[in-house]
Amino acid sequence: MSAMDVKRFGKVAVLFGGTAAERPISLISGAAVLKALQAAGVDAHAFDPAERDIVEVQGFDRAFIVLHGRGGEDGVMQGVLEQFGVPYTGSGVMASAIGMDKARTKQLWLGCGLPTPTYRRLRAGMDFAAVADELGLPLMVKPSREGSSIGMAKVYNSADLAKAFDVAVEHDGEVIAEHFIEGSEYTVAVLNGQALPVIRMIPAKDFYDFEAKYQRNDTQYKIPCGLEAAEEAELQRLAVEAFDVLGARGWGRVDAMRDRDGRFWLLEINTVPGMTDHSLVPMAAAAAGLDFTALVLAILDQTMDQGA
Repeated sequence: MSAMDVKRFGKVAVLFGGTAAERPISLISGAAVLKALQAAGVDAHAFDPAERDIVEVQGFDRAFIVLHGRGGEDGVMQGVLEQFGVPYTGSGVMASAIGMDKARTKQLWLGCGLPTPTYRRLRAGMDFAAVADELGLPLMVKPSREGSSIGMAKVYNSADLAKAFDVAVEHDGEVIAEHFIEGSEYTVAVLNGQALPVIRMIPAKDFYDFEAKYQRNDTQYKIPCGLEAAEEAELQRLAVEAFDVLGARGWGRVDAMRDRDGRFWLLEINTVPGMTDHSLVPMAAAAAGLDFTALVLAILDQTMDQGA
């Protein structure tokens, strides 16, 4: 995209930082996006809603959302921008709100016949042993509306389920437990309705948690992912369907597992994925021949269909 072409974007607010638990990651992601846009000649400016009055965003022609977590990825910021008439990157209000809520995402997927692990919503004082018996151990315990694996735990026995709930509920009032799928972990980035090459994650620890995502250097990322071509195509098709069912648009990422019998299971969707040097969407884009600058310009270009 030439310098002349990028001028059509006008003045762009790169929204990052915010007040969510994922603020530190958002700051890193946002700085990378801002640097790439400016290097490409876009009139892009940093905008941290935690430090500026959001009404000031009306002075921009469009917004690139790199706010992870609540307040930025959950439909709240999307609604504000729509009220102000500012086109923005990524999913709209509804898909953002549903995608941020793991329980309701799973309800929608299950209702549409898509494969996702069985789960139960947890609450204080319930019979945790009965939940463990029903779902089968091990279990993953997750705050329903957090990202970056914050507050998550893998539970091997029913006695530890209550402890994991106590940790998760500190991050969100709604907590779910889901059956842990033993097998291989994958992620599929979606860009403009197309699935990018699948990535297999092999964490050095038990599962792909916050530390594995952002702090460790011994997590392995496999591209090619090791699946047969037909299997990779099946997973890509499933991810795009899962993305579309939520009404998501633009760009995002769908996480999945493949069990030991070869079946794929959807875990969750990220409508504003990380854009750090450890992040998966830039990795998948690079494998498809898109460098980081081309990726962010492709994402920003999606706003041109929303008017000015």
